[in-house]
Amino acid sequence: MLINQKIKIVSKNVILVPYRKEHVEKYNKWMQSEELQRLTASEPLTLAEEYEMQESWMRDDNKCTFIILDRDIFEKTHNEIEAMVGDTNLFFANEFDHMVAEAEIMIAETEARGKHIGWQAMLLMLLYGTSNLDVRQFVVKITRDNVISISMFEKIGFVFTSVSDVFNEVTLNRIVDDNWLKWLKSSVGEYDVIKEDEFYSVFLLFIPFIIITICMFEPR
Repeated sequence: MLINQKIKIVSKNVILVPYRKEHVEKYNKWMQSEELQRLTASEPLTLAEEYEMQESWMRDDNKCTFIILDRDIFEKTHNEIEAMVGDTNLFFANEFDHMVAEAEIMIAETEARGKHIGWQAMLLMLLYGTSNLDVRQFVVKITRDNVISISMFEKIGFVFTSVSDVFNEVTLNRIVDDNWLKWLKSSVGEYDVIKEDEFYSVFLLFIPFIIITICMFEPR
C-alpha cells in the first residue's frame, strides 16, 4: 500500500516501518521456517519471488504491511535489519470498501516472543487502521492450534465467529465501537506517527533562504 510507504509509527517498545526492499532478504529467511509456514498458512518463496512480492504488496491498495522493529535493539544498533522481529498486515477483500480488514501479525524471532512486542505492534496496527484507513471491522483467521495468538486476540476484544475444519482455522472479529476505540487508545499509550515528507517539506522551505544567504556572503 503506497499510503503507508513514508510512515513510521513509534511507541515505547516497538517501531513499525514500511516493508521495503532492504528487509526482503531477512524476511525470506524467516519464511523458510516450517513452523512459521504452518502458523501463517504460507508457502516458501525464492528470494527473487520474495522481492517481487514486496514490490507487488507495496503497490497494492488492498494490502497494508509494516515490519516490526524491537525499539531497544534499534536504538542500540541504529540498524533496521538487526532490529526486525516480525511483521503485521491488514488485508482488504473489497477494493472499493475498506471498512472491513483482515488483520495478521507474526513475531518471527523467537527471542522477541513473550516480551509483549506482538501485543503492542498489533494494537498500533489496529489503531492505525481505524484512525488512518477508516476500518470499522477487523477479522482474524488463526490456525486452530495457535492458542497463544487466539488468546491474545480474545484479550484485545475479538470474539469467536466460526471454525473451518477444511483450513484448520478459527475466525474471530471485532466491530469498532466507541468503547473499544477508547480502550485501544488507552492501551497503546503514547505513540508518534512520523511522516518522512514532513521533514523534507520543512527542509525545502529553507532552500531559497540558504541560496540567498550564500549569494549575499559570497566573496567578491
